[in-house]
This record gives sequence, C-alpha cells and structure tokens, in this order.
Amino acid sequence: MERIKREDYLSILKNFKDQQIIKVITGIRRCGKSTLLELFQDYLKENGVKENQIISINFEDSDYEELQDRKKLYEYLKSKLIKGKKTYIFLDEVQKVNEFEKTVDSLFINRNVDLYITGSNAWLLSSELATLLTGRYIEIKMLPLSFKEYLSAFEDKTDLSRKFRDYLQYSSMPQAIELFKINPENINLFLDGIYNTVLFKDVMQRKGITDKNTLERVTKYLYDNIGNRTSMKNISDNIEGLEKNSSYNTVSTYVQALIDSYFVYKANRYDIKGKEFLKTQEKYYAVDIGLRYYMLGQSSGKDMGHILENIVYLELLRRGYKVYIGKYDDLEVDFVAKNSQNTVYYQVALTTREANGNNNEILERELTPLKKINDNYPKYILTLDDDLDADFDGIKKLNILDWLLKY
Repeated sequence: MERIKREDYLSILKNFKDQQIIKVITGIRRCGKSTLLELFQDYLKENGVKENQIISINFEDSDYEELQDRKKLYEYLKSKLIKGKKTYIFLDEVQKVNEFEKTVDSLFINRNVDLYITGSNAWLLSSELATLLTGRYIEIKMLPLSFKEYLSAFEDKTDLSRKFRDYLQYSSMPQAIELFKINPENINLFLDGIYNTVLFKDVMQRKGITDKNTLERVTKYLYDNIGNRTSMKNISDNIEGLEKNSSYNTVSTYVQALIDSYFVYKANRYDIKGKEFLKTQEKYYAVDIGLRYYMLGQSSGKDMGHILENIVYLELLRRGYKVYIGKYDDLEVDFVAKNSQNTVYYQVALTTREANGNNNEILERELTPLKKINDNYPKYILTLDDDLDADFDGIKKLNILDWLLKY
C-alpha cells in the first residue's frame, strides 16, 4: 500500500528530533500513527541513522506480547542501546503496557535516547505519565486525512466535487483509500472493524462499561446531531430505558469515554462579547464523516450543512487552532478559532443563495453576527458556492474546497 506522506505531522517530528523531549502521538485507531512512525524512521535512515540505532515495537503485534510487562520491556530496550550513540525508540500503542509511564520515565533520563510513543486514547496522558513528565513531552494530536492529503493519493486531480463527496462518504481514514480504489463496498467492513474496536475495546473494556446497547445509542445520537447544541440532558431525554436518577451521570461517563477514545470531539462555547468561556450547550463532531455514513446510513448525507461544519472544525484543529462555538448576544458564530497569535471567525453554510436566485436573506443571516464583532480579526464565510473570493466590508466569502486546498 502506498503511504501518504503526512507532511504536517512529519515536520513536527523532524523539528523535535534529538531534543530531550518525549514525542507523544495521539489519535483514533487507524488514523495513521504507525505509518507516521514508519515515515519518520525512513527519514532517519536517509539522514545517516543506522538500522541498529532504531528500536520499534508495536504492542498490537502479538510478537511483542511478552514485552507488555514494563520490567521486561525496560530490560529489552536497555540491552539494545548502543553505547555512545543516539538510539531512537518507537513504542506504538504503548498504553497496552502495564505502568508504561515508569519505563518511559526511566528511558527519558538517558541522554542518548530519543523517545517516540503513540496511543489511541486520552488515558495515555491522563495517567501518571503527565504527572511524571510535566514539561518534558509534546503531544501531537493526529487526525485522519485532510482533504488535501486525501487528494494527494490520486494522480487525477480533476473533478474535485466528486472526490470531495467520496472523501466524505468513503472515509478519511488512510487505509480506506486503498479499499476505495479496489472496491468501495469493502469500506463498510473496514469501518465496522474500527467502530467495534473503539467502542468495545477502547471504551467498554477500559472504562468497565457493560451496557453495550446504551453506549451505541449515545454514540449514534452524537453522530446524528453533529453541529447541534447539546447537553447531557438532551441526550438522556432521547434515550429510553435509562433510570432518570442515574441517566445524567451515565450519559456523561459514556460521552467522556467517546471523547477520550477520539471517536467524538467536543467544542465548547465562547462568549465573544463578554470574552468568557461558557459551560453549557456545547457541540459535538465526528472524527470521520465516513464513520457517520456507516453508522447512520446514506440518508445522513442530506444534512450537508452540518457535515461541512464538521469538516471545517476538524481542519481548524489540524491547523493548530483551539476551536470554540461563538456566541454574540443571542446570535451564533459557527467557529471562533484561536492560537497563540491570532483569532479567526468562521461561518459555514452549504450556500448563501436563495432557491429563487435572490441571495439576500441567507447571506445576511450569515453576515449579521460577524458584522457585530467589533475587532480587526479575520472573518470568513465558507460555502460550496462558486462565487470565489467575494468580500462584504472585509468579511470574505470563500469556497470550502478552495479553503481546504489553498488557504
């Protein structure tokens, strides 16, 4: 299988190579973490690192099952270190090792070790690792393929609209591309494997959840309501069979477990005018729209406005922003994207055109909240309309595909 070069993530690893800091790569299963490690190992070899200076262990591989004992793992790694030379250690899905953080801590203090670890759930960093290694690691939060990365796998770059529909329907997971090229009908089996592994292995087993039926209904509710303001009460009120006195806590536990396994992402609300973060009516987004199609069926594609919102949300995360739902008085801004240097506001809509060709009402609805924001930060409306680079008193309207590929 041809590997897609994940240049943005790869560049981070290159920048931190040989620095005394642990590189922690997190993300949902099958999003490309193992391939990223392989790509980086190829880069090391191309730049003078010898084969015996690289130790790579994938704990999903049964050949390494014995090394899931942290003491045996440490002794094994220690025996492979090359005196006087840098050794590059890659521990893939390291959360399978009991008390792995103690081994990681022991390796970290060795100046001749450059350490890279991956994990498929946020418990990796909610463990003692974060306490032991405060300030001594960076987290690289990996997502499935961006549309630009997806497109790079095809020689033919024409018919972007069709390829974008395929990107949505047939998954942004890297392996899904190869399956798509062979037979798109195979993708549902692949997604079924991800779905079952994440829900029943990462969520149920790790969190001790026994009610599979309720967990599935909570998951489907969140995927069916991407882009809608939601609360634990909304969810529990829509799921039958939960005891009312325990439903809030139950739902809250399930939702947090889905977030921790990177199956679901939560966007909190931000009061733009009051400059404060709000604790209620957050929104949830799916890690992959292909998974949403798999779970909810083809009819879920009718909700294209919220699907586009989901795509923009994930893309902003890839670009290094913290992303919030904006509130200005009683109006809503789809996204407030913040990083250390900038804030950017986004509205996302399928179109700003009326069916009769008059484009005033929908456009004004999208423009109004942005016009009220009294600062000089960039403001955008993203749609699938083809009137490129329209400008409304400094508020730019862009085609989403152009924004995904060129901006």
